[in-house]
Amino acid sequence: MANRFIATALPKQLRLATRVQYSAAPYVSMRGLASDASAASSSSAEKVHPPARPLTQKERDFLESAIRVNQAGELGANLIYAGQYAIFKNDARLRPLIRHMWDQEVHHLNTFNSLIAKHRVRPTAMRPLWNVAGYALGVGTALLGEKAAMACTEAVETEIGGHYNDQIRALLEMVREEPELLKRGELKELVDVIREFRDDELEHLDTAVEHDAKGAGGYEFIFNAIRGGCKAAIWISSKV
Repeated sequence: MANRFIATALPKQLRLATRVQYSAAPYVSMRGLASDASAASSSSAEKVHPPARPLTQKERDFLESAIRVNQAGELGANLIYAGQYAIFKNDARLRPLIRHMWDQEVHHLNTFNSLIAKHRVRPTAMRPLWNVAGYALGVGTALLGEKAAMACTEAVETEIGGHYNDQIRALLEMVREEPELLKRGELKELVDVIREFRDDELEHLDTAVEHDAKGAGGYEFIFNAIRGGCKAAIWISSKV
């Protein structure tokens, strides 16, 4: 009677499997079968995607330094756009443009804030200074006019975009013998974030050029002074 019910109630493939089980033994626990299948699946997954190994001290030092300096850079960029927005908020043409770039920088900063907490990385001790300098730079260049503000954006994003590219190259070189480290784990998370944010920064750079950044009065001085300041801030933040 039990065999007749199974034959009519179950799909063909499962009926065949059930017949084999019934011929082998009078009772088989379905819970046990499920547990065995789950264990086999987990074992198979581990063979295909073994867990990432712990980072070496060199890799850990790079991870922490990158997170610290990138958080400082995104903080500065965030405040520059905040300062520019304070000046251009009543300009119907520029307001949405500055707001869009600022919103992306807010996302960048929030992401690195989360990574700072996740990996228990000490933020740069220079943060109070970068708070003041970033906002003052944004306000100051915006007061000089749209083109000067765009020259500021071009300089900042040129340096930050190049900095992110340098970090990606350093990461790729570091794991050259173990490329699987970039397929899962902490270094993969970091390089994915850097690539995404690098592309956003280069988009801002293109926007600045399209809005005639090079037409600003004293462009060469503005560009070189701000880019040099960004380079110095990156170096200091990586050390302090």
